[in-house]
Amino acid sequence: MARVCKKILEFDSEQDVAVDLSAKISKLSAKYIKERGYFTVVLSGGTLIDTLRKLVEKGDVDWSKWIIFFLDERVVPLTDPDSNYKLAYDGFLCKVGIPKSNIYCIKEKVTPEEAADDYEACLKQLVANKTLPLSPNGFPIFDLMLLGMGPEGHVASLFCWHFQRYETQRWITFIKASPKPPAERITMTFPVINASKHIAMVVTGKEVADAVKVALHERIQGYAYIPLPVQMVSPTNGELTWYLDKDALSKMQGRP
Repeated sequence: MARVCKKILEFDSEQDVAVDLSAKISKLSAKYIKERGYFTVVLSGGTLIDTLRKLVEKGDVDWSKWIIFFLDERVVPLTDPDSNYKLAYDGFLCKVGIPKSNIYCIKEKVTPEEAADDYEACLKQLVANKTLPLSPNGFPIFDLMLLGMGPEGHVASLFCWHFQRYETQRWITFIKASPKPPAERITMTFPVINASKHIAMVVTGKEVADAVKVALHERIQGYAYIPLPVQMVSPTNGELTWYLDKDALSKMQGRP
């Protein structure tokens, strides 16, 4: 049986989260580069990019061996303020030495369906040439998946009331009516997320406290319950680590 590890790390502040997360990523980077020669990382958008700021300061990371992918992306030009690529580039990628050829972005000027098909085809090519290993149930395996969570418990662009959260076959799916703009997006599916070797769930701030309370199983007795998307993050053969600051935990019982 696969050994799956789940850890919940609690910190006094977002700054402390940033410091500890950078140390963890640095160690994983060194481990996989030593073992295989490169390190595959999936980035999400939102506040996560700013939390990576302490990683930029690390002097022992071999950025030239990193390969970057995007958990989800808005179907907009890469220069658009709503682009997750632009967010990541401005806040992180432009400050480190990852080769441009190692950064896999969405295809521009196509429909959401075409963008999803193209990104999935790209991943399948990387599996075919042995850059990405394949899990026993047929999904690509990334070394590190960096996730955030929305205030209502969504991850990636997998929202509470959208059927895409239940996709079991596709690696990349598309959305045309996101509950938050921009409406059109592509996203990795949960089978891909859960195939990762390491998943870091980075959740900070008071605005996510209600979702954290539900996600960590403080339920109200007598109420019907549908799991939040974030609760579908469950690695099949890997490690899930929650990084939480005091604000994110503020609605948990027994906390100030």
